[in-house]
Amino acid sequence: MKFPEFEDALWPLLAQVSRPSRYAGCEWGPVKPKEPDPSLVRFCLAFPDVYEIGMSYVGFQILYSLLKHLPRADVERAYCPWIDMEDLLRKNNLLLGSIETDRPLSTFDAVGFTLQYELSFTNILTMLDLGGIPLYSEERGESDPIVFAGGPGALTPEPIAPFIDAFCLGAGEITLPQMVDVLAETKGLSRDERLLALSRIEGVYVPSLVDVTYGEEGVSFSSVHQTLPIKRQVIQDFRGAFYPDSLIVPAAGIVHDRVPVEIFRGCTRGCRFCQAGIIYRPVRERTPEEIKEIIQRLVLASGWEEVGLVSLASCDFSGLNTLLNDVAPFLDEKGVKLSLPSLRMDSFSVDLAANLEIMRRGGLTFAPEAGTQRLRDVINKGVTEENIDNSLNAAFNHGWNRVKLYFMMGLPTETEEDLKGIIDIALHALSIGKACKRNVNIAVSVAGFVPKGHTPFQWERQNSIDELREKGQFLKHQIYNRRVSLKYHEPEQTFLEGVFARGDRRLAKVIESAWRKGARFDGWSETFSLQRWFSAFEENDIDPLFYTTRQRSHSEHLPWDHIDTGVSRAFLWSEHENAVKKQLTPDCRWSHCHGCGWQNNGCQWSKGGSLL
Repeated sequence: MKFPEFEDALWPLLAQVSRPSRYAGCEWGPVKPKEPDPSLVRFCLAFPDVYEIGMSYVGFQILYSLLKHLPRADVERAYCPWIDMEDLLRKNNLLLGSIETDRPLSTFDAVGFTLQYELSFTNILTMLDLGGIPLYSEERGESDPIVFAGGPGALTPEPIAPFIDAFCLGAGEITLPQMVDVLAETKGLSRDERLLALSRIEGVYVPSLVDVTYGEEGVSFSSVHQTLPIKRQVIQDFRGAFYPDSLIVPAAGIVHDRVPVEIFRGCTRGCRFCQAGIIYRPVRERTPEEIKEIIQRLVLASGWEEVGLVSLASCDFSGLNTLLNDVAPFLDEKGVKLSLPSLRMDSFSVDLAANLEIMRRGGLTFAPEAGTQRLRDVINKGVTEENIDNSLNAAFNHGWNRVKLYFMMGLPTETEEDLKGIIDIALHALSIGKACKRNVNIAVSVAGFVPKGHTPFQWERQNSIDELREKGQFLKHQIYNRRVSLKYHEPEQTFLEGVFARGDRRLAKVIESAWRKGARFDGWSETFSLQRWFSAFEENDIDPLFYTTRQRSHSEHLPWDHIDTGVSRAFLWSEHENAVKKQLTPDCRWSHCHGCGWQNNGCQWSKGGSLL
């Protein structure tokens, strides 16, 4: 069912905006909306960035299909309009609607945001406001949708907690069906009663039911309605876990334009800077047979000519060789290429990539992360000088001429020698290429380190804007060979990301102030303005450096301590201490259990079992 008054008014606007394909729909594969039924719970999945980014997120495809399969639910999607379309919607008094039917966001029963990146927070306010929904949870009435949010950002939720009615912590495949049942069964009850009912679902956090106090020892949480801490929901056995029967295929190009197949969740490598490696534990794999069946089904249903094996570290999949051998005849027959979005820094991964035709078209990307062995040991990267040499030799001997190297600057204990090590590795890569008689180019990308919650570095200070800029310029000045290029991430954006990565509920007013001053798409350099943010901090009497350049003590209560990811605080602190001692913690899949917290909570590795 369309909403003609919005659809008819929207189409003339498409000729006036950049990338009209973001709003036109015309996709292949979306299931038609179900027939009108007052008993249905109508969801809108909202992605706070532009269409081509949101459509590349595999989680959206999974949850969309899951909700379509539930008999008591229906679902549509919305993406954040670019600034030009936002202006036109406001000038024409049009509400932001779903891409399927143009149904305004305010007419859904529930609107759910995916939290992938801290610098998309102002886009959430844009979508709420354009969709006709009050910004703050406390301002919403009985007829307004329940606004919920999930994704990795939901595990450090406090900066946007006043805008969100409920957070889904962990696997949406578990929490969403329960939310559908609760929302269906509580139709006709008051908003407060419905939120209270949602809070009784394990893994659902309702901020309005939790009181926050700020003191010398940090942030404290209390509630008479919700049991604290709130546990992240986890699919214990990934074998047979829900996966779509079909995919939505866009009519225009998106960032990751391929069939995404999630082969496993979790990571046990234990990089101390990596939030994803902590919050997605434990490792749970699908079987090669199951993955093969998913690939065949989705290739035939979608028509895509590339399949991407999705995970935090695809080359760690224990059945990878079996899978590649089994699926190769089908892919060859259909003319479909296979890609691995992430490669380990070892010759095995390079040899593997060399056998995948689509990966030979461009350069290879590796992530040493730090320039010296000492600092790689501090962050527990597990990459040695020998790994680097073997990977680069394998890459150039297999015929690649371009290699991209990812590093971070501002890591704990970093020295000038560690920064020089970044240049040394780049120049060493160049010399290996020459020795292999290749005309090579080395691209170096350096990001500022942001300490994240739920990681061993959550207590560490973050480098200031000036420190990061000086380090970036120092690195640029070390490059004298035209075959080596170096780019570093804007320190202003890194600074703001750091504020919200470890922020508390007091930042909500700052987000609103910056948004009202025009902050939009803060993760995009062409629209980012730090001055707006400094003005918003000053307006609300908030010192942003309190959240970034300040070292935290072990005893401080942190703004995410009421969220239980399954990994214990004691383990994170022990890993922090190991970092100080430059002591490696080996991957528990190949060594022994390190007692991260999952050993008594469903981790198959700690029990000596096989996932396959």
